[in-house]
Amino acid sequence: MRAATRRAQIVGPAGRIELAIDLPAAAPRGVALVAHPHPLHGGTLDNKVVQTLARAFAALGYVALRPNFRGVGASGGRYDEGQGEVDDLNAVWDHARREYGAARPVLAGFSFGAAMQARLAARVPPERMALVGIAVNHFDAPAVPANTLLIHGERDQTVPLEAVLDWARPLELPVIVVPGSDHFFHGRLPLLRGIVEYNWR
Repeated sequence: MRAATRRAQIVGPAGRIELAIDLPAAAPRGVALVAHPHPLHGGTLDNKVVQTLARAFAALGYVALRPNFRGVGASGGRYDEGQGEVDDLNAVWDHARREYGAARPVLAGFSFGAAMQARLAARVPPERMALVGIAVNHFDAPAVPANTLLIHGERDQTVPLEAVLDWARPLELPVIVVPGSDHFFHGRLPLLRGIVEYNWR
């Protein structure tokens, strides 16, 4: 059964934060917070990879929240070079914890959003993480937990696979490589969703 999606707005540190919320079909097992790509390069909560991640987590039984970062859509404020964006994610988690009673979040993200989630994990210990196309060649990303699911496209020209391997190597993190995939997983979104769902059960 496909999850229901609704829109909401909450108060954040730079004004309102617009959210899409994907609800599971049954009682939720937790909360997944899903972060979108770079706000200055067309990244929004409606990005196809972000939607795919949110729907995968809803299918796995999580309430999946997709915020628009500051300055995107109906969210207030302006781009803050990755500093305020982590504050926004933290505000969404605070809201979700109050609203849904979750103890720890699942943190997921794509590209810029994945790097921001790595930063948030230094503040908010997650249940687990799923990072797709993490933009380690553009943004500093701290170490993440050993059970992090790391997925990358073989032919990613925005974030070369080699850069992600260099980041993951000292952390001893396995990287799941999607053969033939570009940065945006064109034609590979069902496979991406399947990887997340298979590796989460």
